[in-house]
Amino acid sequence: MNTSIIDKEYWTTIITPQKKFIDINLVEVWRYRDLIYRLVHKEFVSKYKQTILGPLWFFIQPLMMSIVFTIVFNQIANIPTDNVPPMMFYLSGLLAWNYFSESLNKTASTFISNVSIFGKVYFPRLCVPISIAITNLLTLGIQMILFIFFYIYFLLKGAPIKPTIWILSLPFLIVQVAVLGLGVGIWISSLTTKYRDLRFTVTFLTQLWMYATPIMYPISQVPEKWHWILWLNPMTGIVETFKVATLNTGLININYLIVSLIMTLAILLSGLVIFTHIEKTFMDTV
Repeated sequence: MNTSIIDKEYWTTIITPQKKFIDINLVEVWRYRDLIYRLVHKEFVSKYKQTILGPLWFFIQPLMMSIVFTIVFNQIANIPTDNVPPMMFYLSGLLAWNYFSESLNKTASTFISNVSIFGKVYFPRLCVPISIAITNLLTLGIQMILFIFFYIYFLLKGAPIKPTIWILSLPFLIVQVAVLGLGVGIWISSLTTKYRDLRFTVTFLTQLWMYATPIMYPISQVPEKWHWILWLNPMTGIVETFKVATLNTGLININYLIVSLIMTLAILLSGLVIFTHIEKTFMDTV
């Protein structure tokens, strides 16, 4: 009796269509961690490549913004900073905000900016937004050096600033900023595949969001009846907690901090749902 031997083929990766309403395979994303590392390295190295000042731009941006805020809002508009040196007041808020806004703006163009790559090779699309969050985290780490330098300088001058027990919450605040920026960014990136107008409004809306966050002004200068509106902004709790943790100034409301955390998680989870849904068909619409 003749028998035929059928060679079996073994595959290391099998790509199947997504059928679930929520199909987020974090294990697969972890398998592509080398790709994430390369994306981070490429973005971080090329950010200020072939520029005259090079890595100094990491420090120049927050430093110049803090100086401008000090002149405009403190000296000209005469907005107080709760006895904290204006430079430290604005710099502390800008560090958290810059991390958030950079993550949001770059994640918002995930599909549009990488359409040529997505159309040629398969890999988990979430690798790109995650790499953006990590790249900006490295930038935040570098800019923290600038903050520490001025912090020590003003301490030696006798400024009324000091760290508090809330400084232990800084790692959690940074994670929340990353999650919030990632969540809002993937929401916008998903919607821009069909509604291109959003690309032109992201920067404008982000700027308006900054004015709605107590960065240029202390929350104590806002009438108390409007505080609840400010606290509905997830970034308010993050910025205020950062100021309380490092400068011993600001306002912390535990109830609103919990609301901020819930809103952040809701934005991320809903963003992941629409992101995984859009990535199935975005090549037909982009």
